[in-house]
Amino acid sequence: MALFQRLNSKSIPIINSGFGSNATSNGKRFLNKDGNARVKRLGLSFFESKSWYHTLLDLPSWKFLGLLLLFYMGINFVFACLYFAIGIEHLNGIATTQSRWEQFGQAYFFSAQTFTTVGYGHISPVGFLTSSLSAAEALIGLLSFAIATGLFFGRFSKPKIYLKFSDNVIIAPYQNGTALMFRLAPYKNTNYLDTEVNVTLGLSIEENGVLTNKFYTLDLEISKVNTLMLSWTIVHPITEKSPLYQFTEQDFQNVQGEILVFVKTFDDMYSTTVATRTSYVFSELVFGAKFTPIFESSDKHQYTLIHLDALSDYKKI
Repeated sequence: MALFQRLNSKSIPIINSGFGSNATSNGKRFLNKDGNARVKRLGLSFFESKSWYHTLLDLPSWKFLGLLLLFYMGINFVFACLYFAIGIEHLNGIATTQSRWEQFGQAYFFSAQTFTTVGYGHISPVGFLTSSLSAAEALIGLLSFAIATGLFFGRFSKPKIYLKFSDNVIIAPYQNGTALMFRLAPYKNTNYLDTEVNVTLGLSIEENGVLTNKFYTLDLEISKVNTLMLSWTIVHPITEKSPLYQFTEQDFQNVQGEILVFVKTFDDMYSTTVATRTSYVFSELVFGAKFTPIFESSDKHQYTLIHLDALSDYKKI
């Protein structure tokens, strides 16, 4: 209760945060480290709750390529079974003296040739039913490759923000007091303009005997930069106006809190605005630390070198 009274006396909480105020109904944290919300939507069927286009665009590359391979192998297996069920004698060019496994293998590769419209020609359908099936397979193959091509282009051309965040947020000395800090940096050969950062503090505190979510906007030393080429240390000075004012190391250990980070910037290559988000829970906060420098000049002082592998490095003070 004392903590709640201290917060109420200094800071005005956000009323419409989008995360809800009931602390007993949410999970351990609001956002994952990758920025995805820790939300599972119930009450709909599996297919109703999925946007397959978004799902396929967001899949990791190895899963996406694996899914395409499984689809390609699976659909050819299905058509090979159908050809085999109609009768192998309706596929001209497959010897009836071969074993059943060899005949099925020949039917499978004929299906692959038809599906991809390669058509080497040494096997051809005979009869109306087999010809109709191969025609339908060729149409499905054309449509499937059109969809796969669109997905490949969508994944390749989708605007994406390439920012790395420090693993931890720290409480460091700042001017005559302390400040909450974390670092971010672009890690690709991209150019970001008008980069803006918003930081929100979420706390689960007891109010009148009920555990409640409270959200506060954290004022930043600098919230917007014209261009982002090097690393950027985000600083929230902990002054009397800060909801973290007078927080001790023990408070950070005892209170359930999360620091929500939202970044928006303009990518001049895509000529569009891109955004990302992440979060830090209080267990990822280091009290009494300082980030170590990650810049140095090249030997001939022609370049500024930034060591991105040291972005999260800090030392205790």
